[in-house]
Amino acid sequence: MRRPTLFLTVGLPCTGKTTAARRIEVEHDALRLTKDEWVKALYGPENPPSAGDVIEGRLIRIGLRVLELGTNVVIDFGLWSRDERSALRQAAADLGAAVQLRYFELTPAEQRRRLDQRQADAPDTTWPISDEELVEWTARIEIPTRGELDGSEPVGDPPAGFATWDGWRGHRWPPSVS
Repeated sequence: MRRPTLFLTVGLPCTGKTTAARRIEVEHDALRLTKDEWVKALYGPENPPSAGDVIEGRLIRIGLRVLELGTNVVIDFGLWSRDERSALRQAAADLGAAVQLRYFELTPAEQRRRLDQRQADAPDTTWPISDEELVEWTARIEIPTRGELDGSEPVGDPPAGFATWDGWRGHRWPPSVS
């Protein structure tokens, strides 16, 4: 049996993550798990943060099971924090899977142009995003290190208060909306 790969797309909205995830899905026979498609299907114009976290968690569980079965998976969430990426890298390693991180970034002007174009062409696939949100999100994203991207950097320990990455993952991506 071949060693499956977990592909992680990292970046802000409209930087090309989903386009790349669709390409990875085809080129690597991977199951693509795109959170926004699920949130849109379940909540329409709403985008409740607590529901998004639960949906991500459910999709991660599915993705890890699929890796366990020997099939490639591409997770298309953004994964802005290093801890999120570390938790998923560790989970994949625990299953004997490889990990490939793909980071996407654009100039703010090109990102805004793409957001406006998406909103005009396919408003049912996205939500309006303000310039203020983009600035806030740009300040919050933890850009992957070279070692994360090439796989040479070890995962390291989970954050304080968590004995394992599995425990942190369960906290970050809760099993239900509270």
